[in-house]
Amino acid sequence: MTPRMSWLDRTGETVRSLLTDMADDPNGQFESSVYETGRLVTLVPSLPGHEKRVRYLLRTQRADGRWGGPGDYDLVSTLSATEALLTERCRPTAQSAVASAADRGVEALSRRLSEITTLPDTVAVEVMVPALVSDINDHLARLGRNPLPVPEGTRADLLDSIRDALAQGHALPEKLLHSLELFGEPARGAAFVEPVDGRIVGCSPAATAAWLGDDAVREGHHPAVGYLLSVHRDDGGVPLAAPLTVFERSWILSTLVEAGVPLTAPQSVLDGLARGLHDALGEEGAGGGLGLPPDVDDTSTALLALALVGKPRSPELLWQFDRGDHFFCYPEERTSSTSANAHVVQALGALLSTPAGSAVLTDETRQRCVDSLATVVRWLVDHQEPDGSWSDKWHASPYYATLCCAIALARHGGDEARPAVDRAVDWVLTTERDGGMWGRWFGTREETAYAVRLLLQAGDPDNEVLARAAARGATALLHRASDETPHPPLWHDKDIYTPTRIVRTEILAALYVAHTDPRTAPLLADDTLTTTGA
Repeated sequence: MTPRMSWLDRTGETVRSLLTDMADDPNGQFESSVYETGRLVTLVPSLPGHEKRVRYLLRTQRADGRWGGPGDYDLVSTLSATEALLTERCRPTAQSAVASAADRGVEALSRRLSEITTLPDTVAVEVMVPALVSDINDHLARLGRNPLPVPEGTRADLLDSIRDALAQGHALPEKLLHSLELFGEPARGAAFVEPVDGRIVGCSPAATAAWLGDDAVREGHHPAVGYLLSVHRDDGGVPLAAPLTVFERSWILSTLVEAGVPLTAPQSVLDGLARGLHDALGEEGAGGGLGLPPDVDDTSTALLALALVGKPRSPELLWQFDRGDHFFCYPEERTSSTSANAHVVQALGALLSTPAGSAVLTDETRQRCVDSLATVVRWLVDHQEPDGSWSDKWHASPYYATLCCAIALARHGGDEARPAVDRAVDWVLTTERDGGMWGRWFGTREETAYAVRLLLQAGDPDNEVLARAAARGATALLHRASDETPHPPLWHDKDIYTPTRIVRTEILAALYVAHTDPRTAPLLADDTLTTTGA
């Protein structure tokens, strides 16, 4: 009888398949978005698959009439889906269930908008909310119903000024192209927009649809139609952004190497992935995908990944994002990012500490790396929350930001940062949920993976309590290895979304660390280990 393979025995093939599939995927693996799908239902009803998109919205509505994530993260999804179904109900081909779903969405928004006190820190939320509320209110006026209120914290004035600028033929900043669908009729065919590869606007199906317009879709000749069809998912939805290969590949490669996972894919695959990241780093850095402006997060993580796979680039691209005490993601951002600055620390630290990095550093650049690293380390320590966690603009969960910051500080922060790392470890230990899981609202596999990796890669190696907590988390992940339930969306863009392949990699990395750490490996083999508390 052939011996049963252990989890660790199967890792090589798992990694090989993951990296090979990623290299062959032109868009990246991202779950469908209610927000983005709703915009296509409104903007391009002639695009093939329209009925499937409508059914996707109907299927994903919750019992309370809302769509989307927990907490404040249901607002953008519910606004987009409700507006789309209100538009759809006026069309002669509308399904019978559309009117009922739209009415339930309006009722849910009436309650939600009257009680909301804060807006989620998602992309363009300050103009997105008033834009969608205004469109819904236009529908409600035609139906003779009362309008919805616009919550505080929004910028209807900014929305109007952007729309006025577009109507007068002015070009918009590049970063606004990702949300072009918010700006109405003047966005259609805007002359200043040059689609990437002749087919993609703002790395966004919705932005592309807004620029293209339904008349062009009916004609069917424009290359952008092919792009919109290419990003469709089997469930009827479309992702928030595509293609996002730079983002996906740099995060996955750096996560695997940082966790010590062997890159078992063929060398030709690894070389191709590295070459793609190298080519994505232009004079202004790298964006996460085609049509997105360069930002410090994707630039630093691409530099980190290249350094870790032995193909380093000079970090001089980073200096244009230097704000003195920290690095900004892009000009005129509303809020700074702790995770992006943690990635800057990791990239600089990797270049300074690896022999391959030394080959691309002049004496002057090396000194600036040393100085910048020390400065950002202090900034990260100063921005730690009182409870020991970090929060971030790119993710709904503090476990993501805390992992990024704690790992960066543990590896490259020196003695100055050690107390902050210890506080982060203590926070993770005290927030464990029943069943050996972690999560902001409830236990999730993604957030549990962050907790396991943080405990083992940043915690005190002699702490037995820490090791047993990490082992409980790893055991919980193993027990859920066959769970095919979609991971809840936690990542920030125009709405929250799930980068499926990245989340799978985080879980793989956490389990690999746990299986290879001498403190936790024996515990994972111990059938008496419980997952019911600390």
